Amino acid sequence: MFNVAIVDDERSAIKLLEDYLARYSEENGCEFRFTAYENPIAFLENSKQAYDLVLMDIEMPDMTGMDAARKFREYNNSSALIFVTNMAQYAIEGYSVNADDFIVKPISYYDFSMKLARVLNKINRSEVEKVTVNCDGMYKLLPLSDVRYVEVRNHTLVYHAVDGVYETRGVLKRVESMLTSNDFVRCNNYCLVNLRYVAGVKDFTVFISYGRGTKEREEVDISHPRKKGFIKALGDYIGEMV
Repeated sequence: MFNVAIVDDERSAIKLLEDYLARYSEENGCEFRFTAYENPIAFLENSKQAYDLVLMDIEMPDMTGMDAARKFREYNNSSALIFVTNMAQYAIEGYSVNADDFIVKPISYYDFSMKLARVLNKINRSEVEKVTVNCDGMYKLLPLSDVRYVEVRNHTLVYHAVDGVYETRGVLKRVESMLTSNDFVRCNNYCLVNLRYVAGVKDFTVFISYGRGTKEREEVDISHPRKKGFIKALGDYIGEMV
């Protein structure tokens, strides 16, 4: 599921993009959830949602799409951004706001689908390596390589990362499949450990490093039923690294 924001002051342009997204979805077997904004200010007021992609018109009243993109990038540099415009001269300026592409009006479905496919492939590659954490209404993209371990406390997921601790509502089982495919292993029923940060194991304790350049360690319990599987996974991981 890709979360898409469409920002355009013309209702007909919004409808066309919605139709193209629906057609692309049917042809390629992917799903979109899209939200339309006819005013860039309204988009900015709601843009702390975790949008995967923003389709932004440039010529709009009150605020141009380029100005809206600058404000958006002040707190979000991870969402993909495609400008939809009849003014191709903005292409150079678009690099300053990390635009992924431009689609020039009038929009053909062929051009739209080719550029959309390229951007979705980029999103898919980055999604494998990042997790979105909702912290009190603010969304943060955490690289999984920076997450040391994840635990659950009373229906709250706690991500222990190298730069801090982030809490969000959730269930460990729902994120487990993504995490286990990125070298996370359960050491007990409430905790998944990133094997790259394991500094050692003694009896029923795993020592987790705070990151490179530090000798500090954090201790997490290993349950009796999980120890054999955890040790095997750690041995396999170390063997692959060697």
